[in-house]
Amino acid sequence: MTTFGATVLWTKQENEPFTDNKYSRAHVWQFDGGAEVPASSSPHIVRIPFSAPENVDPEEAFVASLASCHMLFFLSIAARKGIVVGQYRDAAEGELAKNETGRLYVRRVRLRPHISYAGEAPDRETEAGIHHEAHEQCFIANSVLTHVAVEPA
Repeated sequence: MTTFGATVLWTKQENEPFTDNKYSRAHVWQFDGGAEVPASSSPHIVRIPFSAPENVDPEEAFVASLASCHMLFFLSIAARKGIVVGQYRDAAEGELAKNETGRLYVRRVRLRPHISYAGEAPDRETEAGIHHEAHEQCFIANSVLTHVAVEPA
């Protein structure tokens, strides 16, 4: 079994109110390789100035995680098949909605990969098959209840 971790660090600013809910939601994600990512609540959830719109929010990270996992499997499968990918770009998008009990959740994630090939491009059926296999193998997608749709450009 492999375990993964991240440290999420938030510190109250000196002289900043707290119990009135008027505190900064800006924080940092720290990863084992040394990367630090400025994070915050989404300004769609917590209004500015209490959120930092320039930082990554958990909902964006969720979408990016799904898109990244799919891409990494796609590249691996393409390489195994001898298909040379020149560039993979995905303008992925997540949709927040209320469920039947009125709670917010990420209802749908759309992956919209646009792929260019350094060599001969596969036919649409082969490319669709690689996307299908990548989706089946993506353990992030296999870990969530959110509907994840792959819509190649």
